[in-house]
Amino acid sequence: MAEPVPGSKIDVTVPHSARIWNYWMGGKDNYPVDREAGDAFAAISPGVFDLARQSRKFLIRAVNHLATEAGVRQFLDIGTGLPTMDNTHEVAQRAAPEARVVYVDNDPLVLAHARALLTNTTDEGVTDYIDVDFHDPDQIVADARNVLNFTKPVAVMFMGVLGHVADFDEVRSIVAGVMNAVPSGSYLVLWDGTDTSEEQVTAADDYKETGGEAYIVRSPEQLARCFEGLEILEPGLVSISRWRPDPAEGDAEPVDGYGAVARKP
Repeated sequence: MAEPVPGSKIDVTVPHSARIWNYWMGGKDNYPVDREAGDAFAAISPGVFDLARQSRKFLIRAVNHLATEAGVRQFLDIGTGLPTMDNTHEVAQRAAPEARVVYVDNDPLVLAHARALLTNTTDEGVTDYIDVDFHDPDQIVADARNVLNFTKPVAVMFMGVLGHVADFDEVRSIVAGVMNAVPSGSYLVLWDGTDTSEEQVTAADDYKETGGEAYIVRSPEQLARCFEGLEILEPGLVSISRWRPDPAEGDAEPVDGYGAVARKP
């Protein structure tokens, strides 16, 4: 069981999305209130455990592709969440030891764990963390410029976090605000929970009653609008379990989360 971080303002009486996600992924940085909320969600939408696992596999495949085949050496992971296994910097620096990775979050629990665990895996690379609310893309860009070179391609990542933004126009504004700042040849990696099953829609609605931060599930058609003006890589915007799956793992069942990787022309 996780222990409260000394001197922090972490509330362990209200469920927390990052800790619930950690629980679904099999992590230990969660509390009884998170497990209770996570189990209540899963009782309605049992596929959420697979969704959590598939989200990490999608991250691994996407980052590995960008680092190996696309030659990207800079990653901006916005809405980091709690570190688990195969975090962005580990995947990127395994493929390209000189990769530079900046994580963005403003949650005190995430901050405490990130400072302790999100450290370089190579001597050549750089791993950093900036404490910024992802509702403020201008500040994200300003702070990230201290670590990343914005004259060279950057992979901008929003991994399952934009459902916490209630206004979809703001979602598009956040994504566009960061993508407008990065140069041609940069990439957007984005996935989010979708309304592709009644179970997930119902579970997300019920979760609002727990006191935790609401998560809005959206249609794949809505998410596609986040990629307007970009060149979406094959196989397009799909269930994340179907994005370039590992043939050795066989056919994965679709999950209620859609994502894509797209290049800025």
